[in-house]
Amino acid sequence: MTALLVLTNLPDSDSAKALAAHLVEARLAACVNVLAPCHSVYRWQGQLEEASEVPLLIKTTSERYAELEAAIRARHPYELPEIVAVPITQGLAAYLDWVGAETTA
Repeated sequence: MTALLVLTNLPDSDSAKALAAHLVEARLAACVNVLAPCHSVYRWQGQLEEASEVPLLIKTTSERYAELEAAIRARHPYELPEIVAVPITQGLAAYLDWVGAETTA
């Protein structure tokens, strides 16, 4: 089992909390941290854009990633959502075991 930290941003707190709850209820994530709003600056379709966004830190496993990505894409309001997965190579073994147990289908 490889644990992953998946990052995405939502446009508001309500949509972020709803997505977080769905991912945990569906056992696609063991835990989702809904962070404080941040200010994002990016280029989209040739234009410089700025937005307030709510970041999510999603803990899951590589085995559940494909389903997690599909669930995020199905419920995300953005045309092209940021979905970035980073492998967790070190961490408290008991916590990583818990992530694996909580994401078992």
